[in-house]
Amino acid sequence: MSKKKTNNGFIRELELKDSSVRLVYNIFLITGIVIAVVSVAPLFWVILSGFKEVREFARETSIFPKRIDFAGYIKTWKDLRIGLYFRNSLISVVGSVICAVFFNGLLGYALSKIKPVGSKLVFGLVLWSMLIPATVSVVPLFMNISRLRLTGTFIPLWLSIGANAFFVILFKEFFDDLPQSFVEAARIDGAADFTIFMRIAVPLSKAIIMVIVIYAINAAWSDFLLPYLVLKNSNFETVMVRLFEFRAGRISDVDVLRAIVFIMLPPVILYFIFQKQITQISLRSGIRD
Repeated sequence: MSKKKTNNGFIRELELKDSSVRLVYNIFLITGIVIAVVSVAPLFWVILSGFKEVREFARETSIFPKRIDFAGYIKTWKDLRIGLYFRNSLISVVGSVICAVFFNGLLGYALSKIKPVGSKLVFGLVLWSMLIPATVSVVPLFMNISRLRLTGTFIPLWLSIGANAFFVILFKEFFDDLPQSFVEAARIDGAADFTIFMRIAVPLSKAIIMVIVIYAINAAWSDFLLPYLVLKNSNFETVMVRLFEFRAGRISDVDVLRAIVFIMLPPVILYFIFQKQITQISLRSGIRD
């Protein structure tokens, strides 16, 4: 009868009975626990503080509220019209996801399978654009948005995600692994390149599309600077823009903390649902041999 092998991660080949190995293992374990506690503690503090009244929050030193009552959260949701800004952020997210998948996927497919004249130069520029700090391009970007009279609309937010160098590279790497025989067979049957992209490449790219969708949702939801410049003082302000204005206005600290809880819930839920895919793409995005 074969003995069942155990997988102990990076030390599976070492003997845990060895005192020195066990010491190193315990150090890593304790360090991981400390990092986890330090990372999660602020999250619980914000959530628990939201259950407190204004006076209790100002006077009490305990992190635990006297009672758990969701009435305060409900009141903040209604009084600060959080639902309106959630709707605006949802519109921004949906448009951003569509543009992220379609435009970045189309460029990645062209660079991988069509390879027109100058494709290497274009891909080099895509790589080079990742070296430019985002803040450097804010001023010319906003000037162009103003000249096109797109301020106060979601279009600039959608297009900014639809022209993302990181997404283009991910799509190109994925399409590089797609058998060229599929493309050639479709061309022999008379299919145009766009038809091949929509009917062959996209259906076979569900895995990478899911990853792009996850990243695009997180990027669009948490974006602050561009929505602040484009949507400020309009009826389309997103949750991040409104949160900044809450903090700068005459809103109690407790209401601000409750708003933070509402805003951070969607990304947290998204991560717990798709943490496996997020981990896989983090490994895939590294440099391949």
